[in-house]
Amino acid sequence: MSILIGRNTRVVVQGITGRQGSYHTQQMLDYGTHIVAGVTPGKGGEWTLGVPIFDTVKEAVQIQAANTAIIFVPAPAAPDAIMEAAAAGVELIVCLTEHIPTQDMVRVLKFMEHGDATLIGPNSPGLITPGQAKVGIMPGYIHKPGQVGIVSRSGTLTYEIVQGLSEAGIGQSTVVGIGGDPIIGANFVEILRMFELDPLTEHIVLIGEIGGHDEQEAAAYIGTHMSKRVTAFLVGHSAPVGKRMGHAGAIVQLPEETISDKIAAFERAGVKVARRPEQIGDLVRESLG
Repeated sequence: MSILIGRNTRVVVQGITGRQGSYHTQQMLDYGTHIVAGVTPGKGGEWTLGVPIFDTVKEAVQIQAANTAIIFVPAPAAPDAIMEAAAAGVELIVCLTEHIPTQDMVRVLKFMEHGDATLIGPNSPGLITPGQAKVGIMPGYIHKPGQVGIVSRSGTLTYEIVQGLSEAGIGQSTVVGIGGDPIIGANFVEILRMFELDPLTEHIVLIGEIGGHDEQEAAAYIGTHMSKRVTAFLVGHSAPVGKRMGHAGAIVQLPEETISDKIAAFERAGVKVARRPEQIGDLVRESLG
């Protein structure tokens, strides 16, 4: 088992003929992901990397049975790309695009309330179920199949932690990068709920950062709804109030958005919080027994 993606995932790549889209499509193909279609308006009927190109996502769904869309489209066009995929009936939309204006994302999420699609991102590295499929830009070779689910607001920090777990012999069920923007699709709570219901996942690692209230909401959910153990790691111990650090969402605007408040919320929920990335493997192994 896994969450969101697996061997039955059939991906349509929006923006497949762009530089980033074509490069990462090849990487996903090399990993074994089923890329069944690409979309670039005006290039329908062409092929690239052995993948047929369509003018619309609707055609890719109807003809190739695509059930997942990944978006490599620049920020000005990305909101429409997300809504096109949702309207076409795909089950999962993964948006890697950065710098989408907040107002545009508010409009996108309002539109998606009328459908059933799950949105990961924007500003996400994507997700991977090791040994089955990757839909995103994460380096596949560092991942190892196993029983630890990972959900994170960070990209590169996730890679560091995954590599450390894999080297310690601790595999992953699914790794999900939810994105670092202030307005995103699926949040910590939604992904935690999926891991709680996944019979393969035995433990969850949550990687958070300063800014916003998502970590506090996750802690409250863990404390009241989850039977599986969670280990957390939070970054931003030295971040000054009012200064954005990295992600657009990583800015402390209110006292309760600081790292100390987030750590306290997790500890109240019984979550062990690692102070350094290299501690995570020991805490997970201790929990798994």
